[in-house]
Amino acid sequence: MSTQKFTGILAAVVTPFTAERELDLPGIQRQVDRIIGNGVHGLVPGGSTGEFTTLTLEERKQVNAAYVEAAAGRVPVVAGAGALSTTEAIELTAHAKEIGAEAVMIVPPFYGAMPFDEMVDHFAAISEAVDLPIMYYNLPEATGIELTPDQFSELARRTNVSSYKDTGGDASKFAQILLHHGDDIQALNGFDTLTFDALALGAQGGVWGAASVIPELCAEFYNVMAVEKDLVRGRELWQKIHPICAFLESYNYAAVIKLGLELVGVSAGPARLPIQPLSEEVRRDFAQLLIDAGVEVVGASELAAVSR
Repeated sequence: MSTQKFTGILAAVVTPFTAERELDLPGIQRQVDRIIGNGVHGLVPGGSTGEFTTLTLEERKQVNAAYVEAAAGRVPVVAGAGALSTTEAIELTAHAKEIGAEAVMIVPPFYGAMPFDEMVDHFAAISEAVDLPIMYYNLPEATGIELTPDQFSELARRTNVSSYKDTGGDASKFAQILLHHGDDIQALNGFDTLTFDALALGAQGGVWGAASVIPELCAEFYNVMAVEKDLVRGRELWQKIHPICAFLESYNYAAVIKLGLELVGVSAGPARLPIQPLSEEVRRDFAQLLIDAGVEVVGASELAAVSR
């Protein structure tokens, strides 16, 4: 059975598109170099931030492969491989192993909540077909599946699931799994505004969309909290970072992350329809939050003039 433990911040990354909303594969290198160059510890393409539900199967493979190639072994890449069918999830997982991804992130089928035993069978079939570590993508808002701490452990014992990204927002449940089920499954925070809580509790890593926009701040925050264990300095940094995280959770996540990338000068194009662009007012508000956090924003002086 494959296992994998992650350390540090893994950026939940976007899928760059052209103005016509076609894949912009060369744009992936620009994203990767900036993220890794600013100290982030891993990459997770093909998740919600990557708009995977708008991509064809072939596009998903192309994006995962481009991220692995761009990373060039510098950090681990966890390729998104969740699908509505077991067959398609196996195909994506096999492709991820072929291209050299360290693991896959798999959300359970998200059209109708599955009973626990059926879900275990789904992950067991993937595990039997491809020997590659699996990060379970806990996204109850989309899947309708709420696992208990004991069920997380059972899923890990019976399949290749060795970690889970928690985007459920239940801090108490996360703490219980982290503190009492860590021998079975690694708990990784995936809820932006709970990052401080998770690292203060002792989580060794997280999957963080904000790390695509403010990678240097996210990497510094991890180092202060998880490595240096300096809660005082961590609180100071969180004063800068938390408003940005709260803002990200207030809008369509893929759209607002792409707006952030545009503001910091590494545009990844628009989101795919039906996701709509955000307003100029949202742009100005986001720019101000970034400026307040000490982040360099493209066209900051022009935005300030408009605000006045």
